[in-house]
Amino acid sequence: MFKPSRILVPTDFSETSLKAVQQAFDIAKQHGAEVFVVHVVDRPASDCAFDYCISEEQVKPIQAKMEESARKEIQNQLSKIPDMGSVKVSPNVRMGTPYEEILNEADVNNVDLIVISSFGFKKIARLLLGSVARQVMMGAVCSVLLVR
Repeated sequence: MFKPSRILVPTDFSETSLKAVQQAFDIAKQHGAEVFVVHVVDRPASDCAFDYCISEEQVKPIQAKMEESARKEIQNQLSKIPDMGSVKVSPNVRMGTPYEEILNEADVNNVDLIVISSFGFKKIARLLLGSVARQVMMGAVCSVLLVR
């Protein structure tokens, strides 16, 4: 029987990702597992638009505010989980390409299960399996549980 001990659950704060977080905690309670909750702030591809560029000095405070806002939102989402105190949880915010950072987080924390929602906020992703979930499933070296 598969008994996960380290579970990663990415969140984009959507209703479907809240279901994935709840599922991860249910599994963790059953098996005494640790849960790693991660949100990835998608870094813009460029700091320039047309002929205007934002300096690194201007970008850093914006990124810091985005990360702090994400940390607060993770805590807000976790507060919706009943009996959360019985599970060891480690929240984290990363900056970068979502699927790459999710896979990096899984590797760094040596997780044996990723619980991920099938799609989040992007409406076009509802037509098919979400692109982030698809990339995570293709790149993961551990088991992946897809939550709808």
